[in-house]
Amino acid sequence: MDSMDKKTPIKVQAFLAQLPLFQAMAPAELDRIALGASERHLARGETLFNSGDPCDGFYLVIYGQVKLALVSARGTEKVVELVGPGHSFGEAVMFMGKPFIVTAQALVDALVVHVTRAVILDEVAREPAFACKMLAGLSRRMHGLLCDMESYSLRSGTQRVIGYLLRDEAPENGERIRLEVSKTVLASRLNLTPEHFSRILADLSGRGMIAVSGRNVTILDIEGLRQYG
Repeated sequence: MDSMDKKTPIKVQAFLAQLPLFQAMAPAELDRIALGASERHLARGETLFNSGDPCDGFYLVIYGQVKLALVSARGTEKVVELVGPGHSFGEAVMFMGKPFIVTAQALVDALVVHVTRAVILDEVAREPAFACKMLAGLSRRMHGLLCDMESYSLRSGTQRVIGYLLRDEAPENGERIRLEVSKTVLASRLNLTPEHFSRILADLSGRGMIAVSGRNVTILDIEGLRQYG
């Protein structure tokens, strides 16, 4: 996907159909939504929108990765979410008719598709079941945010880091995990300072549970991580 020619137009319908929100839609319905969709190529570090910018639709990531962050008046950044291929963002603000409350920035070269609010509202009016699916999707996003809040409040920093390392299918001893973003960005996502994050990695490494080389983390003692976490 990353090697996609930036001059080659994509078939938006094919990517929309991959989202749970649109999976049950007929081709004609996807065609209507695609009429309100447009591509945007982002270079690494490029800002898609800033907090306070008007929101007139939502975005779907085709390839690359987009960081959503809150930025204080002093420039301090708190990473809220990291959005990868096949995932979307901006739906809730779109329905509220409010400006964006986060800043979106590409962490690597990326391609996103913007779907306008008008075309989504037309589809909601045409098909009530679509509105139910939109609500279900927003509810899943809210549940994820609540789980994050619970993690920040009730779990230690070490538990959060171990949870991140073991977040998908449980890795085996000797398996290498590639951190998807820089340690600074990941620390912010886990609600840690970069220094605290580095100390936790060093502690786990010193205990013989992991080995760290740059962004690569090798699991050495999976059972020890589970018990320690």
